[in-house]
Amino acid sequence: MVSRRFVLGGVLAGLAAPVFAEGLAVSPRPLARPLSGGLPARSTPEAADLIAGAKLGGTIGYVVADARSGQILESVNPRDALPPASTAKAITALFALERLGPGHRFATRILTTGPIRGGVVEGDLILAGSGDPELDTDKLGDLAARLAATGIRQVRGDFLFHDGALPAVARISDDQPDHVGYNPAISGLNLNYNRVHFEWKRGQNGYGVAMDARGERFAPPVRLARMEVVRRESPLFTYRERSGAEEWTVASAALGKGGSRWLPVRNPGAYVAEVFQALARAQGIDLPEAKRAARLPQGAQVVAEWTSDPLSDVLRRMLRWSTNLTAEVVGLSSSGSGGLRASGGAMSDWVKSRLGATGRFVDHSGLGAESRISAEQMVQALVAAQATPAGRGLKPVLRDLGMRDGDGEAIESPVSVIGKTGTLNFVSSLVGYVQPPSGRELAFAIFCADPDRRDRIPMAQREQPEGGRAWTRRARRLQGQLIARWAGLYA
Repeated sequence: MVSRRFVLGGVLAGLAAPVFAEGLAVSPRPLARPLSGGLPARSTPEAADLIAGAKLGGTIGYVVADARSGQILESVNPRDALPPASTAKAITALFALERLGPGHRFATRILTTGPIRGGVVEGDLILAGSGDPELDTDKLGDLAARLAATGIRQVRGDFLFHDGALPAVARISDDQPDHVGYNPAISGLNLNYNRVHFEWKRGQNGYGVAMDARGERFAPPVRLARMEVVRRESPLFTYRERSGAEEWTVASAALGKGGSRWLPVRNPGAYVAEVFQALARAQGIDLPEAKRAARLPQGAQVVAEWTSDPLSDVLRRMLRWSTNLTAEVVGLSSSGSGGLRASGGAMSDWVKSRLGATGRFVDHSGLGAESRISAEQMVQALVAAQATPAGRGLKPVLRDLGMRDGDGEAIESPVSVIGKTGTLNFVSSLVGYVQPPSGRELAFAIFCADPDRRDRIPMAQREQPEGGRAWTRRARRLQGQLIARWAGLYA
């Protein structure tokens, strides 16, 4: 049984996501070639035996097809609609590449509404975002330095922030605990994947705690998010919003001597503005307390700007680290819809009309467990996408999953597998392409899911449910074994 102390103390600062993209548990090295007449060699395991050996329960659905023609070569439960988890991000990448283009960049701008005289803005100064999902404290500090380079030192009017480029979303999914950092809010201004860094250390008179917007070069303290250590065993965290502040409590029994973790922010626009105010002050710029601007005033002048990397690079990191905020931002930006569920519906419609595949997406990250697509339809999308410019841009941003032996160690192999993994509690999925050095390329989708078991998990245990890790290891091993089988039989 994993203790609460381990759960809390073991999660340190980093790019937290529901699950990082994983390599295959078993190397898809080529097996013995089929015998003449198309019969498999004796060393090729039967799919039914592999599935039975995994002991997963629930439903396993998979399809492997010729990537060029779409001819299905092998399948099990191909039409059962199952949760795609983070493999939905592969569809989101296609959607964004077509709607926004691989060169699209997100911009965070500083604007002024009046003339600048002697370093003083005779009007308002506005921090405006377009949704950049990768903006962090260090980049925001560089934007403050660019503002300081203009000579601006003071503002006569208001300091405003505009986060309305995207709809305000308090959380991606409602079926996750309040404290998990992979379920943040979304807005037109985002920072540190909309998470705040919580650090604690036990002293002689109790615990000292700090809430800050930690970067590599800057770590300004944050007033918006507050933490109180409470003498109790459970719950681990409580959360409430009051008078514009995000108030947390944490159980003292879980803290040990010290540690840190990231917590989600629910009002990211105000969070970004507060952190920018502190960074600007360090540059000698005196800004008043921030206020939200309902809209951008006409005629405002851009005086400083930070732009993101091109979308193709952003998507490559999204698929590598499975960052949910990135998926939701690029999906919402691509659809132009006024809410997350509507935007997921717009992507569902696009997949059907553009790629001929049907599925139901309630978001763009796959975190919402109501999303459903069958293995057959996912493979249909992967095959059809190759004939589109967006699809040709997908393979370069998919992750090379690498070849690994039964112990999980990387090995050399002539076969390459590129794709996207996905994991929720008692849901494990893998989609992509098997690319041999010569011969037939394969497109595949493997969905393993036990939604009933997932739904029975109490909310307090959903971050790390009993039996979840062992189930996921078995599912990943099965996925690797299936790919090894296909590489030997079909590639």
